[in-house]
Amino acid sequence: MKDTTLILALLLCFSLSAQNHSHTGSGAIFFPDIPGYKTLKADLHQHTVFSDGYVWPTIRVMEALRDSLDVISLTEHLEYQPHKVDIPHPDRNRSYELALQEAKEHDLMIINGSEITRSAPVGHSNAVFITDANELLHDKPEDAFSAAREQGAFVFWNHPAWYPQSETGNPILSDFQKERMKNGELHGIEVINMVDYSEEALALALEHNLTIMATSDIHGLIDWDYHEKGHARPVTLVFAKERSVESLKEALFAGRTVATYDNLLVGKEEFLNPLIKASVEIMKVGYIGNTSVLEVKLKNSSSNKLIFENAMDFSFYNHSPVFEIESGETITLQIKTLEKRKHIDLKLKALKAYSAPKKQQVVDWKIPIE
Repeated sequence: MKDTTLILALLLCFSLSAQNHSHTGSGAIFFPDIPGYKTLKADLHQHTVFSDGYVWPTIRVMEALRDSLDVISLTEHLEYQPHKVDIPHPDRNRSYELALQEAKEHDLMIINGSEITRSAPVGHSNAVFITDANELLHDKPEDAFSAAREQGAFVFWNHPAWYPQSETGNPILSDFQKERMKNGELHGIEVINMVDYSEEALALALEHNLTIMATSDIHGLIDWDYHEKGHARPVTLVFAKERSVESLKEALFAGRTVATYDNLLVGKEEFLNPLIKASVEIMKVGYIGNTSVLEVKLKNSSSNKLIFENAMDFSFYNHSPVFEIESGETITLQIKTLEKRKHIDLKLKALKAYSAPKKQQVVDWKIPIE
């Protein structure tokens, strides 16, 4: 009788679990849309056992669904195949095909991509939106980039500050990269790769109008490298006209992105500013009784912790000049306006938001006061 009761209880728990099943995990990444665009969360640099990674492609799909991503690309090394004795595969598209099959019943876009892997000064680059990875296999690297261009690929420079390619830890812009940009064969650059943020890569992106990217470059498990260390994975926020592969590609070529990792936001001011503004909801505004102390209630609607510094002429009554708003948290600022006003320009410096090296973004909300 006890065994029967136990079995029934287990079946009930399984049934309830199945009914409440969700792919989204507790560490899901979320950011609001900005005016005129959908905010798509993309990780376009990942590996599996079909190059030098340690997991099957289906795992990458499951991780992306749990993290609430919109799009991923499994960019296997074309030339570097350390598992080929155990997993021989003449077709370099196989990883993509397996991921595509796994994701077919889910709302996740899978982009075909590959990593062109060469030693310095060529370095590593990802070509995404390709049609056939096999056609990118060439002895000469310039032929590989040319083949990617013929397929309409978006190509970005991977981990340009990676120390095996640069002893100083700073990107080295070689004649090869300059020629690729001139030929329309290099369009973006990783400003954030894994846990590393490169100010010098950001400077190159701004100087040469390269799309600003952030990627996990994951080889093991996302849990091991990020979640267990208390961080969501790096992602590129892409501001697309609609949620589609075509619109995603257009937005990447147009450079409408912000890179994010560990509460850091890096991007051009024209996209960084509206993203921060959209991430902060103004919930309530009003004076305390007959005083000239104004209360402004703010809610963080992004998955990042936002860190601000007061950039107004007015000081705070109840906060230090620097304050944090955790994801989903609501706080109330008390601002000493000295006299009652009909509107206020809430001006805050976002301390982990960079529109250029060392340049933190200052955001201004014009708020009417009833």
